[in-house]
Amino acid sequence: MGAQEKSPGNANSIQRVKVYRLNDDGKWDDQGTGHVTVDYLERSEELALFVFDEEDNETLLLHRISPGGIYRKQEDTIISWRDSEYSTELALSFQENTGCSYIWDHICNVQRNMHFSSLNNETFHTMNSELREFPAVELSTLPIILKTVTENGLADQMRLTEFILNDQDFFQKLMELFRICEDLENIDGLHMIFKIIKGIILLNSPQVFEKIFGDELIMDIIGSLEYDPDVPQVQHYRNFLKEHVVFKEAIPIKNPMVLSKIHQTYRVGYLKDVVLARVLDEATVGSLSSIVHSNNATVISLLKDDSTFIQELFSRLRSPTASAESKKNLVYFLHEFCSLSKSLQMVQQLRLFREIQLLIFFMRSIWAN
Repeated sequence: MGAQEKSPGNANSIQRVKVYRLNDDGKWDDQGTGHVTVDYLERSEELALFVFDEEDNETLLLHRISPGGIYRKQEDTIISWRDSEYSTELALSFQENTGCSYIWDHICNVQRNMHFSSLNNETFHTMNSELREFPAVELSTLPIILKTVTENGLADQMRLTEFILNDQDFFQKLMELFRICEDLENIDGLHMIFKIIKGIILLNSPQVFEKIFGDELIMDIIGSLEYDPDVPQVQHYRNFLKEHVVFKEAIPIKNPMVLSKIHQTYRVGYLKDVVLARVLDEATVGSLSSIVHSNNATVISLLKDDSTFIQELFSRLRSPTASAESKKNLVYFLHEFCSLSKSLQMVQQLRLFREIQLLIFFMRSIWAN
């Protein structure tokens, strides 16, 4: 297979998995450890799961993704299914929660696209002929965009998501239009943009979330949700986030990805629990909660792999020049760090706590001398 020749050289622990196969005795046999990816089969438009051995890059598993509901996600780190080609149960056990969520989202999106492709085109266009072409983002087309976003069935939702993702500048253009409407105090335009953004969020697409929750867009997205036509007064969510939410760094965090994930986690949680709390459905709430959980796991994973970070934490705790307020913030940080580490796998949790204990013992020995 052509895809088998691809090297997982850029794969990291997030994509690291163990492959298991259920034997005739009802026990799981370890088939090996490798890195998982979703890729096209050779000379085919079909997508499949590939697992490449981490030692010799041989293919441990090739599984053509099925449109059926055969897949199960368990305990945040396991994806299993009944495989017709192998005539048995297979399972992937992920090293990282984030890797499991990432591949699970990929499988769900592939299935969604497969389902859409199988729909009869004539029936689809009968449901909503306007979705044959998505309108340009302009002030004059806001009513058409709003109608397109809010008046659709299941097939149209998938087609709509496809249109939005294919237009790389869609959200940038929409947010530019939002800023213009805000400057001109165009309330009708702001109300329409609110409904459009709310409708797009309710599409519950992981790829859409990845775009709108990025550092470049998320504050404008939250700003557009201040203009709810069902609420008498304009809300001030951005002002709250900028003026009243203070990010305290007990220890300077140098990794920009960690900082980005921390800020994104708070903002997504705020959007879920405050901004759209009364309008989100259960499925979308679950997806946003998964983003928060995944971000927490990523932050903890990156910080625990920073060889100097924990040492710096305890060094500052024992520093005679540190103020009481500074030490209090450090203790709060350590407490939250340990609490969030529960999102790691049990083996990683135990390793992290053991490293902390050894570091405490080592530093006590130094300070005693």
